Amino acid sequence: MSYVITDNTIPQAINEVSLYDFAKRLVDTLGSLFALILLTPFILLVSIAIKLDSPGPVFADTPMRAGKGGKLFKIYKFRSMVQNAHELLENNPKLLEEYKKNSYKIFNDPRVTPVGKFIRRFSIDEIPQFFNILRGEMSLVGPRAYYPYELEEQQKNYPSSRKFVKIILSGKPGVTGLWQVSGRSEINFDKRVKMDALYITRRSLLYDFWIMLKTIPAVVSGRGAV
Repeated sequence: MSYVITDNTIPQAINEVSLYDFAKRLVDTLGSLFALILLTPFILLVSIAIKLDSPGPVFADTPMRAGKGGKLFKIYKFRSMVQNAHELLENNPKLLEEYKKNSYKIFNDPRVTPVGKFIRRFSIDEIPQFFNILRGEMSLVGPRAYYPYELEEQQKNYPSSRKFVKIILSGKPGVTGLWQVSGRSEINFDKRVKMDALYITRRSLLYDFWIMLKTIPAVVSGRGAV
């Protein structure tokens, strides 16, 4: 698959308003409602497992993410780490260095709990993001929900990524997306933003359904999860 995007593509991607946007919102709303109703017993079981496994809340206290237009929002995720995980990261220079070096990921992260390892491997920790979809902050399919500081710092490391970030922020982040079904954490920032921008420029309902179908084997295999 080619990830070539020209400068002429940018305004077209940002200014495009069509029936697709309405249809996508309808699919997002109905899909997330159906998923939450269907998964309610499972959500309760996961919540109990998290509480029994380690002290702390059921949901993670995660930093704000950049949504459409750069608007910040709080993303919902099951807690997969120990309490005060972000404070522990900031106070551990070695861990912080690895975090930034590996595109804001840590392999074999010591902060992850036993239950956390399981729910992260199969993306169960992301189920609460269906609530973000209902709130209109996310979509079923879209680019990664990036940290604002991640975008700021990585654009300095990869100056050519600026045009791709501009395209990405013209759409809503997704629970799944093109890069998520193509290796997730195995893909560095520069390639990841190209793939996310490609999705925005090519988006359609058929493309969304194709990505959702690809998500199933990606989740089951746990490829690229950390």
